[in-house]
Amino acid sequence: MALSIRHVVILLFTLLLPIEAWGGIYVYVDKHGISHYTNVPADRRYHPLRQRKINDVPWPAQFTGNGKTSRVFNPAAANYDHHIRRAALSYSIDPLLLKAIIQTESDFNQYAVSRDGAQGLMQLMPKTARDMRVRNPFDAAQNINGGARYLKCLLNNYRGDLVRSLAAYNAGPGRISKDGPLPKIPETIAYVKRVIHLYRLYQERTAESRAGHISVRKLIKMN
Repeated sequence: MALSIRHVVILLFTLLLPIEAWGGIYVYVDKHGISHYTNVPADRRYHPLRQRKINDVPWPAQFTGNGKTSRVFNPAAANYDHHIRRAALSYSIDPLLLKAIIQTESDFNQYAVSRDGAQGLMQLMPKTARDMRVRNPFDAAQNINGGARYLKCLLNNYRGDLVRSLAAYNAGPGRISKDGPLPKIPETIAYVKRVIHLYRLYQERTAESRAGHISVRKLIKMN
């Protein structure tokens, strides 16, 4: 079905919005006390993240992670905003979450290669890149689109549970169950905490840019 002029205008306006103007993730806590996160709420149990305190991420309290906690963001991120917006729109994912993942994975170095062979901005393993139809993992647009597509698959697989989806992105789906305790893999623990921390900082910076000097409460409580 052809798009109307109105829909085309809305789509173009959305793509041209500053990436920090995006947002929106929802949460509900099930009967087992597990927090579930999604950017596309499936039912009325979900509530906007900004209107509800989220339970602590279930990591050992003594673990502090090895990520930097600086509020200084890599200025190179702006070079990839248009690719992030497109991928976020394609897969209904908050672009601020994608930015937090990219910063954690590669610090916006599109030619990054890990010692395990992960490649590009979102550090896709070769098999994952092929599965996500990424021909050139060092092409920014392809890599971000492939990473966003993979994250969407994980979010669907884990029923919108952001913590488990991020853990699976780092450790692999084969090591993360849909139910039961999360594996205590130090690298994965640090990874999830850092992504969520950065995601919160991106959201806070967005809110602060709108509200001037007004401080914003923490959106996610961390151990």
